[in-house]
Amino acid sequence: QSKGKIRVAHVPKTIDNDLPLPGSTPTFGFETARHYGVQIVRNLAEDARTTSRWYIIISMGRAAGHLALGIAKAAAATLAIIPEEFRKRQVTVDEVCDIIIASIIKRRAEGSQYGVVVLAEGLIEAMGEKGLIDAVPDGQLERFGKVTRDDHGHLRLGEIEFGRLMKELLHLRLEKLGVKMTFVDKDLGYELRCADPIPFDAEYTRDLGYAAVKFLLSPEAEKYGAIISFVDGKMTPLPFEKMLNPKTGRMQTRQVNVEGEAYECACAYMIRLEPEDFRDAKQLAKLAAVVSMTPDQFRSRFGYLAGIK
Repeated sequence: QSKGKIRVAHVPKTIDNDLPLPGSTPTFGFETARHYGVQIVRNLAEDARTTSRWYIIISMGRAAGHLALGIAKAAAATLAIIPEEFRKRQVTVDEVCDIIIASIIKRRAEGSQYGVVVLAEGLIEAMGEKGLIDAVPDGQLERFGKVTRDDHGHLRLGEIEFGRLMKELLHLRLEKLGVKMTFVDKDLGYELRCADPIPFDAEYTRDLGYAAVKFLLSPEAEKYGAIISFVDGKMTPLPFEKMLNPKTGRMQTRQVNVEGEAYECACAYMIRLEPEDFRDAKQLAKLAAVVSMTPDQFRSRFGYLAGIK
């Protein structure tokens, strides 16, 4: 009806940082959310240290693990687990629990009784409703919140107490291994979305707003609608048609590049089982002793996490 007279400029905002902007350009709000998330995780890490317990922290991020990983990396968390690290494989509750348990064992072998784990909430959807139900001893997932879906058929992640669920499952598994551990679960969500912007986002949004109006007043806006972005300080309108997934008609998702050095660096500072842990006989014996296993039993139980068959 408007005969093409309506001009559209979209300024992308999401703390998930999952829109395919050029290079590593963040979506506005992400850096603010990460900043406050890091402060919270650092505080909880100190509490974990002084009370000898582990925190299970759930970070927002349905489709990508940028926020969970960004917070964990900057806060020097013990471990971060995101859906992308499974590289298109089926994500299971058992494997996620094993990764955490292995980190706990390795920390104990080093003499540390505490830690902080950051999990991306997208793991819930990656596991799937059936996977979650099968993991709960009595199959009653409703004990951990309402199992409902939004208009797009997605599980309402905020309705499921994922941290409490993981805490209970970890307790059960560690009891079988003879390990006593205190866990505290914590959600990082709306308090990050509503935080005052840090200087980066305050400047960034001023640039975006200025550029959006400049684009709308330009002849280019008569030809196409666009997402407003910046490359090397220069406004770069991104036509909607190039940003949409042709199959779904929805915006494409930018996921964490788990093949890059930035992710490699993040993992290098996490506490995870590595192939070297199984090649070093003394180290393997120390790890096995934590859970009263023989080295062979430990290798059989946890070796797959380090690619050991």
